[in-house]
Amino acid sequence: MNEHNDIDGGEESPRALTYWWCAGFGDTLIWSRLDVLDSGIAEVFGATGEYLRYDDENAARMALLDAEFREFDGLDEDDAAVMGFDLDSMDVPRGDSDEELLPRMVHKIARGLG
Repeated sequence: MNEHNDIDGGEESPRALTYWWCAGFGDTLIWSRLDVLDSGIAEVFGATGEYLRYDDENAARMALLDAEFREFDGLDEDDAAVMGFDLDSMDVPRGDSDEELLPRMVHKIARGLG
């Protein structure tokens, strides 16, 4: 996905690839966005509004896995059910800016209903 991300006080960095990750905690689904920049550096935008930078995509993926996040595109119906939602009724958060996106990064779910 070729988009631009407003990072660290107005500096724009082209995104080469964007991946969405999620973690289920009780009745809450928490989202993180992994952006791999053209430079190879990876950034994770999380539900707290912070950007965490990693030397590369592998390091970012390992950090997300360590925090018990799963890549959304890799989930199947069974994975989603364990996390408490219906895969067909869930989509990644959307917004025109990270500021608009931030309140959508935490999603309350009715267990088993999506």
